[in-house]
Amino acid sequence: MEKVSPWVGVGLRQPHHDHFLNHSPDIGWLEVHSENFFLPHSKAFEALHTLRRHYDVSCHGVGLSLGSVDPVNKHHLGKLKQLVDTIDPLFVSDHLSWSSVDSEYFNDLLPLPYTEEALEVFCRNVDETQDYLSRQMLVENPSSYLSFSHSTIPEWEFLAEVARRTGCGLLLDLNNIHVSAFNHGFDTDTYLAAINPEWVQEIHLAGFTVKQLDEGEIWIDTHSQPVSEPVWSLYEKWIAEHGARHTLIEWDRDIPTPDVLLGEAAKADRIVKALTPSVKEAS
Repeated sequence: MEKVSPWVGVGLRQPHHDHFLNHSPDIGWLEVHSENFFLPHSKAFEALHTLRRHYDVSCHGVGLSLGSVDPVNKHHLGKLKQLVDTIDPLFVSDHLSWSSVDSEYFNDLLPLPYTEEALEVFCRNVDETQDYLSRQMLVENPSSYLSFSHSTIPEWEFLAEVARRTGCGLLLDLNNIHVSAFNHGFDTDTYLAAINPEWVQEIHLAGFTVKQLDEGEIWIDTHSQPVSEPVWSLYEKWIAEHGARHTLIEWDRDIPTPDVLLGEAAKADRIVKALTPSVKEAS
C-alpha cells in the first residue's frame, strides 16, 4: 500500500485516541483542539504527548476570541503557550471570529462586522498573540449564516488585510468558503482570487449539512459529513494552481470509524500526489 504523504492529516478526536495509540495508522499529521489539552497531567494530554513522538501535530484553537474588543485573555494565552512550548506543533491557529465580551464567553464562534474598526481590533489581538507565543499563528476564515448590515469590507479583503498587517499565516477552509458563498450569494472564485497563496499554510476540508427553513435553504458547517464533491473540486483546482499545502480532514460531529476518516484523508492524498509530481516522487 502506498505511503501517505506528510501533507495530509486528520483531526484527532477523543473517540479515536486509542486507535491512534494502538495502531499508529499511516497519516501525515494530526490536528487537535488546543483547549482540550490545557491540563498537562490529564489523560488526554498524556495521549497527545505519546502521539507526538510518532506524528507532527497542529494546535487549532477555538477560544482566543480574537475579534473581541476585550484584550486577549492572558490566562488562556498562558495555557496555550505552555501547550505550544511542550508539543512544538506544526501550526498554531484560531478563527476570524469573536466569542466573548466583558469576560463573558459564548459557546460559539460569532461573525465579525467587517469594518475598519473591527479590523484594527482583530489585528491588535493577533499581534499580541503572536508576540506572546513568539511565533506566527494562522487565522481561519469562518463559515457564516448572517452578516452585519454596516459591514464595509468584503470578508476576503478583511482576511487578506489581517495577513498583510500582522504577518500571520492563513488557514484556508474551503468548505467554509463553499458554505458561506451559498448562504450570502458571493462567488468562491472572487474569494479565492483575493487570497495570496503564499499566505496559506494549511487547508481544511470538511462536510456540511443542508437545513430547510421557512425562509429557504441554508447550509450549516457541521463537520458531520464526508467532504462534498464541490469542495473536492475547489481543492483540486487550488492545489493544481498553487501546489501542496498541509491539508486536514475535519470531522467533529457524528464521528465515524477511523477507517472512514482515513479514507477521506486518502482522497486528499491522491489529489496532492496527482497534481504535485514532486510529492509523488518523494512518497
